[in-house]
Amino acid sequence: MSDTQLNDKLSVPERFIAKRNKLFSVIGSSVLWVSGWKVTGKIPDMKKLLVIIAPHTSNWDFVHGMALVLSLKVKIYWLGKHTIFKRGFRRLLKSLGGIPVNRAKSKNVVNDVIEIAKREGGILLGISPEGTRKKTENWKSGFLRIAQSLECPILLVSIDYPTKEISFRELFYPSGDNQKDIDQLKQYYKDFVGKIPEYF
Repeated sequence: MSDTQLNDKLSVPERFIAKRNKLFSVIGSSVLWVSGWKVTGKIPDMKKLLVIIAPHTSNWDFVHGMALVLSLKVKIYWLGKHTIFKRGFRRLLKSLGGIPVNRAKSKNVVNDVIEIAKREGGILLGISPEGTRKKTENWKSGFLRIAQSLECPILLVSIDYPTKEISFRELFYPSGDNQKDIDQLKQYYKDFVGKIPEYF
């Protein structure tokens, strides 16, 4: 297995390859293999890219997502609820790209992301567009505001439990009309089934 490929179906641009201990890659690949998940599509070679993955209905989504990140050696930043960054795990999660978000104090998140992009000359950022794993009728528009601030497109990634497939699909360019964009994205993701379908 090469540093830039999990298999013949998905490749990662060199700019987004992380320098981690190879053991992490072995662990991630083993988790995906044992659980029977496959990965398809590609990550475009762009300096700045926002990645959204849906539907997000279970904590298992995080497990599969992190296994994917480790197996591919992807250098990706991701936003996570601050409560998962518990003592003993905080340093590890941050080393794997985690950015804790306290929803009551989330105003500085966009600025933090922009600063990282400036410092590193680009960024690959992952977000769950629903903002929660529970059922919600109204998606938060924060991910659209971040994409607009970064002036980058959004890579649509689906997680489908019946087929056990994580698919990197097409690029979405925000129109500036947040509600219109959210409606369009919700319609797009209706073709995929989460672990708890009634939550989506």
